[in-house]
Amino acid sequence: MKQKETLLNTMGINIARATAEDIGDEHVGTSLETPLREDAFEMDDELKIELIEKHFREIMNIMGLDLTDDSLKGTPHRVAKMYIKEVFSGLNPLNKPVAKLFDNKYKYNEMLVEKNITFFSHCEHHFVPIHGKAHVAYISNGSVIGLSKINRIVQYFSQRPQVQERLTMQIGNELVEALGTEDVAVIMDADHMCVSSRGVKDTTSSTLTSFYSGKFEQDEQTRNEFLKYISLER
Repeated sequence: MKQKETLLNTMGINIARATAEDIGDEHVGTSLETPLREDAFEMDDELKIELIEKHFREIMNIMGLDLTDDSLKGTPHRVAKMYIKEVFSGLNPLNKPVAKLFDNKYKYNEMLVEKNITFFSHCEHHFVPIHGKAHVAYISNGSVIGLSKINRIVQYFSQRPQVQERLTMQIGNELVEALGTEDVAVIMDADHMCVSSRGVKDTTSSTLTSFYSGKFEQDEQTRNEFLKYISLER
């Protein structure tokens, strides 16, 4: 690499580090869309796994871990495969669930609530887990969706580096579009490992975020009914 290129790259690292230090532990989100480069999917999954494995092995080497140990030698590949095929699989639009709609033949015109949907995500600031429960409701506009598709939509947007506010909005907006109704509500209650396992190390707090549109936003009675349903014991 040329000296000028090396200098520019070093400056880039220093600028990024300075920005991170300025932000500290503050909770920062920049956009509704997950920040992705335009060429994010030009590389196939197998090559991504190969390259992540190589770089994660180097990280482990830098930390002084013995990669000849039977317990550790497979870790770089396991981590790389987990990143691409599992915990960050929601980055790839090819993995987006197809939300097939059905006619509301039951003529059910009350709200449908799917509560306590377990989700796992990762904080995009420290790449440590976020986990919790999502509660979703909608009022049919003539069509209904299979219940499992609601769970899959929650999982799809969860399986990427996230901030909880963006995650909540992405799920809500996707349901509005998929269901063809503005009457959608989402509440997410999550524990952040970046809060509980590092930094302030608070193991008792949780974070709640909400998305309301249509009747849930405009009508207090509808919103309160949703809140009552999700508070009911099973």
